[in-house]
Amino acid sequence: MSTEWTLRPIEPKDDAAVAAIIRSVMPEFGASGPGFAIHDAEVETMSASYSRPRHGYFVVERDGQLVGGGGIAPLTGADPSVCELRKMYFLKEARGHGLGEKLLRRCLAFAKEAGYQLCYLETLTGMSQAQKLYERLGFDRIPQAMGSTGHFGCNRFYTLDLSKAPLPRTPGEFSSRG
Repeated sequence: MSTEWTLRPIEPKDDAAVAAIIRSVMPEFGASGPGFAIHDAEVETMSASYSRPRHGYFVVERDGQLVGGGGIAPLTGADPSVCELRKMYFLKEARGHGLGEKLLRRCLAFAKEAGYQLCYLETLTGMSQAQKLYERLGFDRIPQAMGSTGHFGCNRFYTLDLSKAPLPRTPGEFSSRG
């Protein structure tokens, strides 16, 4: 098997694989009950949900198989200058290769390009590796949820001033070995 990873925008053919990743990964972290993104209507049709203005979802693939993804969309119930990092998950075999940072940098670049000023995210206590990444890239933990995501199961909240957001190390999409 190759060790080449590719990051690209989601396409309709990716919907079933992305939904399977979300449904596989979230329960690993105890996020399968009510109040978690696993139950969002958009999970079935991510490509359509993220084809709207100021929405972007990116997938990571290896040898034609999707192994992760993440996206940006307006934060529901918030000022239009605020976006949300949404549904960023990786299968176990894709973790530990630096892909989370590359994907997050790409999402933040998209958010800046779309005119957002603040990026918000929700996560869980047990997702410690993700939280280390967010903090390393400049996200600040905040005491309570913003907007109205409906994800009352989440218990950690972060924001990033996008004027301070790190850019991708390489412009546009990436292909890397590792």
